[in-house]
Amino acid sequence: MREELRVAAYAVCVRDGSMLLARWVARDGTRRWTLPGGGVEHGEDPYDTVVREAEEETGYTVEPVTLLGVDSVRRTYPRPLGAQADFHGLRIVYEGRVTGGELRHETGGSTDMAAWHPLRAVSRLQRVGLVDVGLRLWRERPAAGRVAACGQQDQRGSTTT
Repeated sequence: MREELRVAAYAVCVRDGSMLLARWVARDGTRRWTLPGGGVEHGEDPYDTVVREAEEETGYTVEPVTLLGVDSVRRTYPRPLGAQADFHGLRIVYEGRVTGGELRHETGGSTDMAAWHPLRAVSRLQRVGLVDVGLRLWRERPAAGRVAACGQQDQRGSTTT
């Protein structure tokens, strides 16, 4: 079984009772809301990843102001030719503050839309599990920097239970 590790960094941006989310487009065309962020490039600091990815996905300049925690997910999935992959995702989650830019949608990337959503409405959105993890980290601010898992999650954090 092939082992795959993905390290990514994301921002929880809350302003005036609303949360900034980007709509992720899965390979099968399914669209779900997620936190702005993405994979850390080789040699890149996760702080810089959040700044870069938030700008790419939302048009905003985001300043990571607090490290909220780290989320770890693991799952297996099929690879070509009948092989299996053992995927492990480490997601570094920051609280982010929008400091500039203008809201816009990403073109040619993994997301197709960015928008502010009232916090009270987030639970009704089609979203990946990472959104819930980020909100819990933001609300609870656990000293250990982690929250209990709410169910099995896929690569981007979509709850499967």
